[in-house]
Amino acid sequence: MHNRKLGRSDLSVSPICLGGNVFGWTADEATSFYILDAWVDAGFNFIDTADVYSRWAPGHQGGESETVIGKWLKQSGKRDKVVVATKVGMDMGDGKTGLAPKRIREAVDASLKRLGVDQIDLYQAHQDDPSTPLQATLETFAELVEAGKVRAIGASNYSAARLKEALDISASQKLPRYESLQPLYNLYDRAVFESELQPLCVKQEVGVINFYSLAAGFLSGKYRSAADAGKSARGKGVVGKYVNERGMKILAALDLASSRTGAPAARIAIAWVMAQPGVTSPIASASTVEQLHEIVRASQLSLDAQTLALLDAASEQ
Repeated sequence: MHNRKLGRSDLSVSPICLGGNVFGWTADEATSFYILDAWVDAGFNFIDTADVYSRWAPGHQGGESETVIGKWLKQSGKRDKVVVATKVGMDMGDGKTGLAPKRIREAVDASLKRLGVDQIDLYQAHQDDPSTPLQATLETFAELVEAGKVRAIGASNYSAARLKEALDISASQKLPRYESLQPLYNLYDRAVFESELQPLCVKQEVGVINFYSLAAGFLSGKYRSAADAGKSARGKGVVGKYVNERGMKILAALDLASSRTGAPAARIAIAWVMAQPGVTSPIASASTVEQLHEIVRASQLSLDAQTLALLDAASEQ
């Protein structure tokens, strides 16, 4: 496995990151353990989660994914084989939201406890918090790095303007900087990232670990009509957003690429993201071992220029 440096940090991560949003939700504990073991056994080391996963599920409070990963780390003894990333900033209820210093300090200790680790490898601001000065947030992250609770920091869901402002503050105040950005980016969702964020990340050497690489499963090809909404827990939302004229054009291009390469659509969609400038390690989730195997195979697929051009043209906005 050829790992990649994340931004300017000392973190070395696998070319694909395993998304932990499904752990304790659509993947129960036993399945999650099996997926995590298979991931490491295949030579991958990068795992991403968040404190809020999976608060959206009925009966869940948040912290479910971190708890499952923590139990797996303890049982497997594989802490030294993985780079663990988690996030803070989304609404956890009871006023626990945002990136104010007090919230970050409380949240990191809660995440450390659930994960059962002494240090989080990559701690990310899950979304921008306009109500808190960027410098206050970055100074608090600096405290965590100094205390040894966090190795490196990253941002998720930031606009280009706010990310640049944060990077400028870190440089001028000699504070740890965001070494990674976690944006929405896939064959369908291209415009926002490519217009301003991608050039900034490339110029500033910020590693991109984009989420929804498969557009919540749409790019696997299993959602092609309104009737497919019942195929998964998130199917209704997927169909509502992606099953349209442009989405069908993209799936047609993936079908053609599949016939040319012999690889299924999901594998091709991930390989396309991996080939884009600035992308370090796209995030993909798996609720089954079969889905995990497809993600693993995607890392071994190199798309030729003709196939990349086909996909680019079909997904232009």
